[in-house]
Amino acid sequence: MKVALAKSTSKVQARHAGTAPPSIAPDYWVLVPVMLLLSIGLVMVGSASVAVAEGHGVSSWYYLLRHVIFIAVGTTAALTLRIIPIDFLERVSRPMMLLATLALLLVLVPGLGHTVNGSTRWIRLGFFNFQVVEAVKLMVIIYLAGYLARKTEFVQSRFFDTLKPLILAGMLSVILLIQPDMGSAAVLTAIIFGMVWLAGAAWRHIFVLGALALPAFGWAAMEPYRLRRIVSFMDPWSDPFNSGFQLTQALIAVGRGEWLGVGLGASIQKLFYLPEAHTDFIFAVLAEEFGFLGVLLVLGLFFLLIARIMVIGLMAHRRGRPFAGFLAYGIGLWIGLQALVSIGVNLGVLPTKGLTLPLISSGGSSVIMTIVAIAVVLRIKYELDRDVQVAVAGRPRKADRTNGVAGGLL
Repeated sequence: MKVALAKSTSKVQARHAGTAPPSIAPDYWVLVPVMLLLSIGLVMVGSASVAVAEGHGVSSWYYLLRHVIFIAVGTTAALTLRIIPIDFLERVSRPMMLLATLALLLVLVPGLGHTVNGSTRWIRLGFFNFQVVEAVKLMVIIYLAGYLARKTEFVQSRFFDTLKPLILAGMLSVILLIQPDMGSAAVLTAIIFGMVWLAGAAWRHIFVLGALALPAFGWAAMEPYRLRRIVSFMDPWSDPFNSGFQLTQALIAVGRGEWLGVGLGASIQKLFYLPEAHTDFIFAVLAEEFGFLGVLLVLGLFFLLIARIMVIGLMAHRRGRPFAGFLAYGIGLWIGLQALVSIGVNLGVLPTKGLTLPLISSGGSSVIMTIVAIAVVLRIKYELDRDVQVAVAGRPRKADRTNGVAGGLL
């Protein structure tokens, strides 16, 4: 009893003396926007999926329960992976591009890949189908962060070192176009371009590579069904019941929302008018039910989250941890670009693409991998705070320094 009391007293004294390091709190500037976006997603999936569930002959709560399970799986994976040091990710970054390529090729294996609406993008994993490209995005970011950390000086000065990661992006884009999944190919290429640009690549190199990439995507867009989407995007009302159907219904939903929305659950467009109301076009349902103010809230949360992730990347660079910095940049670009494309499609400013809205749309693969990516960012911030804490703990206090000087003089 006396020993336990003595230990407790010594801990309290050490804490008051400043020798016991305080616990490191999570970054609430990241955590709070994520939790709010997930909460909004739960509400909107529950609202938008009722008619979809009835159309498929399942319970009205079917998609909402699945979404809750996916969030729970993603959170469990995030809590498990958050203990992995960033240095370990840097050590395994080199083979990540090979793993990403093999993962994309797996969906093309007969009997393993799963086809939905003419696209083979999924692998069957028990009770749900996993969209491999969501994991591939994180793999590519990890690989490229390692490459840029090793080759920063060369990327800034040599054209070939700038070209290499974009060649790999082109290879992955070809595989994605075979599936086909042009939306993910465009997002993945944009992430890689953004990371290379943030690494300080010369503008002339970026311009040349961009000029080379545009014809390739232009050629891919010439597929008849993609061309119809682009033409209908320019004037969806010219064929509102065929090629322009999705966009016109989304615009009607957004217009009905006005300033304050029609109220939670009162959307009409989700009732078999708006296709994929709980996934690709969930933002249009949100705009209809919560209006312009709801749209501003979601945009503000995404802006706050992405800005904070980029700030964490900048902090990592300033503290001599380039791999962690580029990793945070890549994750910020991933979430930001995918949110931008999804919202742009719903508002009619971008051609229709099958991309989910991160942390909000129903979609197990996207939800799980986005939460895991957020956990990586939180791990980066934790290690940065820990480094500062260790540095402060190792620094002699003012009183100690004064005593040392006095002792030396005496």
